[in-house]
Amino acid sequence: MIRALASTPTRRNEDDDVRWDAVVARDAEFDGRFYYAVASTGVYCRPSCAARLPNRKNVRFFASAGAAARAGFRPCKRCKPDLAPLKQRQAEKVAAACRLIEAAEEEPTLDALADAVGISPYHFHRLFKAATGVTPKGYASAHRRSRVRDGLGTSGTVTEAIYAAGFNSNGRFYAGAAEALGMTPTDFRQGGRNQMLRYAIGVCSLGRILVAASDKGIAAIFFGDDKDSLLADLRTQFPRAKLIGGDADFEQLVAKVVAFVENPKISLDLPLDVRGTAFQHRVWDALRRIPVGSTASYAEIAARIGAPGSARAVARACASNPVAVAIPCHRVVRSDGSLSGYRGGVERKRALLDKEANG
Repeated sequence: MIRALASTPTRRNEDDDVRWDAVVARDAEFDGRFYYAVASTGVYCRPSCAARLPNRKNVRFFASAGAAARAGFRPCKRCKPDLAPLKQRQAEKVAAACRLIEAAEEEPTLDALADAVGISPYHFHRLFKAATGVTPKGYASAHRRSRVRDGLGTSGTVTEAIYAAGFNSNGRFYAGAAEALGMTPTDFRQGGRNQMLRYAIGVCSLGRILVAASDKGIAAIFFGDDKDSLLADLRTQFPRAKLIGGDADFEQLVAKVVAFVENPKISLDLPLDVRGTAFQHRVWDALRRIPVGSTASYAEIAARIGAPGSARAVARACASNPVAVAIPCHRVVRSDGSLSGYRGGVERKRALLDKEANG
């Protein structure tokens, strides 16, 4: 395993040994932390460059690409050290494609999107799916459905909302409406009027906990200090849904959630029924990929979903998460590691992270 670079160097040759180990291993973790140049070729590279390993005696190390260039070395044509890291450039291309999809009145073709970001359709399709978890077509469809969601509360009719979102026919939207909204468009527009939710309120080490579920899965997990405020939160989230107190079987479901809160290393393998925009679902999916005991910053999540620069939007998606712990938004922190707002309160967020780190 490669040793860490000293934050305050002692002897130069010790740090150079660490750097050389990184070059030999082609360790991408060191990309951007230093660059190496080869005197015999006049080229400088990233540590992860896949080019043939140079002779150690010909290698010099630099803290920046600019320093290597000023010393008379030219950038490697293979690893392109004078450009942003490959992953960042790929994320920026995916983000640009997402913006094109969101701004277009009609769904752009795969070829048009690939041409706009300057890569082949096959490579673009693979890159887009790896970054977002869905195909470009799937993303476009989810975005149109999210526009329908936004329009259902303000449009004169359901049909107006469907066409305003970019669907060419009612049928294309209704084919996936139940999955996108969790109910019929009319019921969604009327605040979940015909939806039935079972719920129960339990007690855990963090206070009261409310769990609500539809027949498709868990729709809400809220922390709170008293039953009345938790029930009021549920009614605010689902203003016209029919709320029914859970029976003994349902309380077993609550017990599973409480057990997970107390011991987050166990699995919470329960179906979810959560509704959100395409962007929110991308964020929530990324949150579920954060390992127990680990954290990520809002900026890191933004980069992982191919939307660098959207840290504030990621924070809003975290705040909109209706199922605490099942979608672990408590694992997202500020870039400096400090804790920011949490629906259940910052102290609960800190307690959840402590349980995961020390449980």
